[in-house]
This record gives sequence, C-alpha cells and structure tokens, in this order.
Amino acid sequence: MAVDWQWENAAAGSAAGLATVTFSHPLDVVRTRFQVNDGRLSNLPTYKNTPHALFTIARTEGLRGLYGGFYPAVLGSTVSWGLYFYFYSKAKQRYLRSREELSPVLHLASAAEAGGLVCFCTNPVWLVKTRLQLQTPQQARPYSGFHDALRTILKEEGWRALYKGLVPGLFLQVTHGAIQFTAYEELRKMVINYRTSENEEFSPEDSLDSFDYATLGASSKLAAILLTYPFQVIRARLQQRPSIDGTPRYMHSLHVMKETARFEGLRGFYKGITANVLKNAPAASITFIVYENVLNMLKLARKKDL
Repeated sequence: MAVDWQWENAAAGSAAGLATVTFSHPLDVVRTRFQVNDGRLSNLPTYKNTPHALFTIARTEGLRGLYGGFYPAVLGSTVSWGLYFYFYSKAKQRYLRSREELSPVLHLASAAEAGGLVCFCTNPVWLVKTRLQLQTPQQARPYSGFHDALRTILKEEGWRALYKGLVPGLFLQVTHGAIQFTAYEELRKMVINYRTSENEEFSPEDSLDSFDYATLGASSKLAAILLTYPFQVIRARLQQRPSIDGTPRYMHSLHVMKETARFEGLRGFYKGITANVLKNAPAASITFIVYENVLNMLKLARKKDL
C-alpha cells in the first residue's frame, strides 16, 4: 500500500530533528545560559566564551550538565520537525492546486503557517527544556527531570506558565522558518536549474547530493539566525524559573526589550550567538542531509509498492 507523501515528509523531518539534537545539544545548553545572563544578579556562573563555557560545565557539572534538558529537546525537536515538514508540505500542496509552481512569497507563506502551528503545539516542551538547561547543582529545589518540571510548573505557576515566551516564540517560529525555508527552496532551485542546464541528462532528483544539501542547509540557516536571533534571547529570558518568592525577572516581551536595550544595548540581543551558529550551521546541514535522503528512500519504497 502506498504511503501518503505528507507523512513521508513528517517521518523524514522527525528523523532529521533527532539526529540534529543528539549532535548539538551541549552547544544549545551554552547558548541558553549566555542568553539569560544579563549581567545582573544570576544563579548561573559567568563564562568568558563558548569553549570556556563548555569546559566549565563539563568540569563542574559533568555530562549531566552538558545534556541538561536533553529529553525535552529530543521530544520537542522530533515533534517540531515532524510537524513542521508535514504542515509545510500540506500548505505547499494547497497552494499548488491553483498554480504550477510556487513563488518565493508562497514559500514564505507556507513556512510561516507551519511555524505558527508548530509553536502552539510545542511551547510547553521548550519552556521545560530551557528551565532544565539553566539548572545548576547549587540551585534550590531543582527539577529532577522533564515530568517533575512539568508537574511543578503546573502546581506552582499554573498552566499559563507553560506558554511563557509564546509571543516571541511565534515571531521566531514564523520568521525564522519562513526565512530559512524560503532561502533553502530558492537556493535549491537555482542549483538544480544550473545543473540541469549544464547537463541535460540530469533530472532534478539526481542533480543534488548530500554535500549540496549540507551547503544549502547551512547557508539558509545562517541567514535566518542573523535576522531572528533577538527573538530567541527574549523568549529564553521570559522562560526562566521565577525566584523563590515567585517573582519573575521579566514580566513580558516589551519589558525584556526595554531592560535589555537599557542595560546591555544591541549586544544584549545577540548574546550566545557564537554557540548558536556553531550549533545550528552544521546541525542544519545534518537536518537537510537526513531529511532529503530519508525522503528519497521513502519515495523509492512507495514507487516499488505501486
């Protein structure tokens, strides 16, 4: 029996997300800790740079510290990528009903739609991941794991706390994914057109290899990071655990923006970007290599079933 092609996209996206998180999680921990360190009172140690942060966390907290929040990261990334590719392919299919080819604007609309839907579904998972990544052994009443964090947040802060950072998260998901996928699709189209024009024996499916997918994935990711990174900082600062008396450090997105601009300037909105680029550029390459190759395998299996 043939497999529905949207579910092939979801399966390929989930596999890609799992591979990505496993490879890059320690850098994600470092990025999150840099993002929330606003130079004022903090329970987190201060790091000089990304290598120093990795070394310090490994020395003082061990592998547990480097992989803090790994379970929700795997869960969130696997679910997010699967849903993202599924919603993205569904949106593209809907737009293609009335035209032969999608324009950059429709690629952008498809990616934005997918990003918004994914954000609503996964924000609680990302909040728990952020909380676990910011834990140190010295922290009072630390969460013992994902399920304990979820229960504690619901008990102490209510269900609304699970959606802290949703507004910047929505902007991040919609704009980041839209920019990344639009850039990827347009660059991919340019390379395919160039290859097929140079050699007419090439079919579009055969004109790209894993190196091409890696290069296209990293290039599109870098463009998206540079344009959307401040949203990540705002979301991480909103998602911090409140103090013992229950008072949050930041009240809402506008408060974060005002305080960050006032005390740290533009640099404050780009804290942790080095770790983010080191994490996401190669991670995006892995994601699209796995995604495209898994998708091609599933397509071949479907053709055999026909």
